[in-house]
Amino acid sequence: MLIEEFNFDLPKQLIAQNPLKKRDASRLLVLDKNTKSFSDQKFVDFVHLIHPNDLLIFNDTRVIKARLFGSRITGGKAEIMIERIIDDRYALAHIKTSKKILDGTIFKINKDVMINVIKKDHDLFYIEFNSSFSSFDILELHGHIPLPPYIDRVANLSDEKRYQTIYAKELGAAAAPTAGLHFTDAIFEALENKKIKYTFLTLHVGAGTFQPVRENDLDHHQMHSESFNVPEKTIQLIHHAKSNNGRIIAIGTTVLRALESVFSEETIQPGFKETSIFIKPGYTFKIVDALLTNFHLPKSTLFILVSAFSGSDTMKKLYQHAIKHEYRFFSYGDATFIERS
Repeated sequence: MLIEEFNFDLPKQLIAQNPLKKRDASRLLVLDKNTKSFSDQKFVDFVHLIHPNDLLIFNDTRVIKARLFGSRITGGKAEIMIERIIDDRYALAHIKTSKKILDGTIFKINKDVMINVIKKDHDLFYIEFNSSFSSFDILELHGHIPLPPYIDRVANLSDEKRYQTIYAKELGAAAAPTAGLHFTDAIFEALENKKIKYTFLTLHVGAGTFQPVRENDLDHHQMHSESFNVPEKTIQLIHHAKSNNGRIIAIGTTVLRALESVFSEETIQPGFKETSIFIKPGYTFKIVDALLTNFHLPKSTLFILVSAFSGSDTMKKLYQHAIKHEYRFFSYGDATFIERS
């Protein structure tokens, strides 16, 4: 299976650079899995697509101010993107700088914060913060919201709120679970009025989610690892929904990856785990029946995932429809609701 099979032409002007004024003002492209036809709807219509016994599952991770700007103590600018906080002193990070980074290289963020490179771990650097502040405090004080690389502007104060779901809780993500950005208090109220059940899990989205697939043959691609937790309550609600013929609806690909990872285990247990699951056509889905997601990059692991979920030919046609009708793409863009083929 070659990466070029998942390519398509996307006009640059369709890449959303800013969020809409209202979160739920987005458009929603809905796939009818029986007829393979598409309908253009509004996101506020999403509630009407949910059946009484369905279960919605959200990712409650919270985006940290993961982007730091600094310089080598010997001179030269550097950008440090935190992939994962390990504890109060240590983290994994991507580092951009003009010179080769050796073990022991020191970067200065300001007079109070220094970063020491311990070692390189594949594409990431294992770093140590030299400060009296904890890792999370350093990022809150000196970091910037890590907007995706395809948003061609500097993050501003409004992004600190809008590049975060309204239910974000568990600190640790370097990127937002963007399908959840459309939800408002009014949408949740409508779900509750319809007595639709919903619950949460946590998957800390890493900056690696934006890394391109560098292998031509997908069998050789190695996915980045992310930390996730599916609570016991969520597992119980899933079993209850399934026993009542309800659909398990993942709000975003991060939720789908977490659920498929935990339900691939012989013994399902809650607690934080690691997943580097790569879902591509041919994968047998264990638990998720429907998916709400934004539109994804050409040749990305996420477009490959949705192609596995609803069929490659169907997704190519759906994306052609989205491009023709000028849907807004990527993190601040519109959404699509698809079911498993």
